[in-house]
Order: sequence, then C-alpha cells, then structure tokens
Amino acid sequence: MTDEIRRKRIIDTLSGCVNFGDPVKFYNDLTQLKSQFYQDEEKTTLFNYLEAFGNKERFLILDMLKEKDRCVCELEAILQKTQPAVSHHLRILEKNNLIQAKKVGKFSHYSLVQPEFEKFQIMWKKWADNITNWFGI
Repeated sequence: MTDEIRRKRIIDTLSGCVNFGDPVKFYNDLTQLKSQFYQDEEKTTLFNYLEAFGNKERFLILDMLKEKDRCVCELEAILQKTQPAVSHHLRILEKNNLIQAKKVGKFSHYSLVQPEFEKFQIMWKKWADNITNWFGI
C-alpha cells in the first residue's frame, strides 16, 4: 500500500470518527504531533531508558546490581543464559549509561550508574506530571 493510499484511508476513518472539522487538517495536525514527538530528544532518551528497562532479563540484571557489583559469570548463572546472550543485554544497558564495567583482573564487573538513574527519575516524573488525561477523572 502506498503512503498516499494509506493517508486517504486514515482520513476516511477520521472523518467518521469524531466531529473535529476538516479531516484533512486534523490528519495533518496529528501528523505534526507525531513529528514533534520524534524530534524531542528528551522523549527519545526516555524511550531508550524504558526500552532498556522493558526486558525482564535486563531488569533482572539491574535488580541484581542493586546489591553489589557483579561479574559476567555471576550474571550468566543468575540468568541461566550464555555469555553472548548476557553480553547482548549488558551492551544495551551500557549504551544507555545505566551500568558501567570495570576490569578486576581478567573479569569485567558491572555496577549501576547512579547519576543516570537520577536523570531517568527526573525525566519520568516530568513526563508523568504533564499527564492531563486520566481515566475516570
């Protein structure tokens, strides 16, 4: 399906949805909202955090690192996954600066990065504080 056909179908759907005036203008307004969302660096960063947190195995890694630094072999045992699978999750968490590795002998030990978690908390609170459309209110 071409973009133009998809656009026309969406506009047709919108025209029967609610009374908001010109469906083409409304479609363009909605498209602009999407564009603004994707251009917002803070929302992109927040999304990346949520994506990192949104995997059970990565969240388990983060939870295990709350107690103490852990080496990859400990994380392999906890997750019961191979080293490449654990490393994949560690790379995602490192990419988002949520964890950091330090070499101890021949092993890498991982720990949480407190300032990054504080940054996430601030960003999440700011986003949540701007919610104005609560169900039932």
